[in-house]
Amino acid sequence: MSRNYKFRNPEGVYFVSFAVVAWIDVFTRNDYKIIVIDALRFCQQNKGMEIFAWCIMTNHIHLIFRSSKGAKPELLLGDFKRYTSNKIVEAIINNPAESRREWLLDQFRKAAESSSNVKNFQFWRHDNKPIELWSNKVIQEKLNYIHYNPVEEGLVFRPEDYVYSSAKDYSGEKGVLNDVIVVK
Repeated sequence: MSRNYKFRNPEGVYFVSFAVVAWIDVFTRNDYKIIVIDALRFCQQNKGMEIFAWCIMTNHIHLIFRSSKGAKPELLLGDFKRYTSNKIVEAIINNPAESRREWLLDQFRKAAESSSNVKNFQFWRHDNKPIELWSNKVIQEKLNYIHYNPVEEGLVFRPEDYVYSSAKDYSGEKGVLNDVIVVK
């Protein structure tokens, strides 16, 4: 990983994006998105994750967060990715309506075979490319990027109409995730 993409400041606010291996569209099913939302809630309540913005797309997630309570941001994000990886793969295995089950599991197995630190299934790509947000201008750029991503993909006409992001919080309404820190 490049020196430009490291969590250098343990108290910094970071923008990260991480994708499903091979950019597979897993989050077309709400069941899998709910696993991510529940894990974000748990991290907020129990692990010191302060969330400023988030968005779940069909094959990747954007997140602006800070780690509090002395937790290292890279460890917090690693725990989140490990947990969601295991839970989503388990949900795919146990979902009788998942028509792509065998294909998905095969893709995750193949990704794990080429990784030295994954045993059975690799769900997330390893790269996160954390970018510390050091100014209000940069924060605003990333907020716009995150919230307009569903608009650019043609999923909604307005950012605040997309349920699986913090855009609703920024429009003055209440989103699905509690305690989002809205940056003015």
